[in-house]
Amino acid sequence: MNGSALFTSLDLIGTFAFATSGALAAHQKKLDLFGIITVAYMTACGGGIIRDVCIGALPPAGLSDWRYLVVSVLAAGVVLGGNQWVPKLSQPVLLFDALGLGFFAVFGAHKTLSQGHSIEAAIILGMVSAVGGGALRDVLLNRTPVILQKEVYASAALVAAAFQTGGETLGWSLRWVPWVAIVLCFAIRYLALLFHWNLPRFAREND
Repeated sequence: MNGSALFTSLDLIGTFAFATSGALAAHQKKLDLFGIITVAYMTACGGGIIRDVCIGALPPAGLSDWRYLVVSVLAAGVVLGGNQWVPKLSQPVLLFDALGLGFFAVFGAHKTLSQGHSIEAAIILGMVSAVGGGALRDVLLNRTPVILQKEVYASAALVAAAFQTGGETLGWSLRWVPWVAIVLCFAIRYLALLFHWNLPRFAREND
């Protein structure tokens, strides 16, 4: 598999994972079919659309490539057809969200670099690619976005984007750099959920 096909595959895998998290969250809110598909699509493609607009890759892939919509609809179908096993997953939205986080951070950083942008832009937009869709999902469902809470979330995506950007800049092999970055992101996010790690919180003295 060449580099372009590899990163396209990573992006589509991330799309499925995030679309699943969006569909699960919408299903838990008892939205109708249209609502579930809409939230799944926005969760999967929202961050990538923001990234592509920022780097001038227009029209954004999430709007111009039919595969992203199809993958989002398939993810919604899996959720709707899996009523028996979905509730058995431990915190299913968070699980699929954690899976998608690393894939999108890696692809976002790679695409930003491939468009000739700086290392700083690649790291930041890699993180935006990963957290943007989840933030849109939470806003649509009237929830406080995870990125604005004290959980270790955006920082996990930032680590993955930084590793991917650093690896590419130093000329490390793309056969393993993306996978290490993805595993690193998932491990940080999953362990944070498992052991309740949180970022420092600063409150006023009278709070």
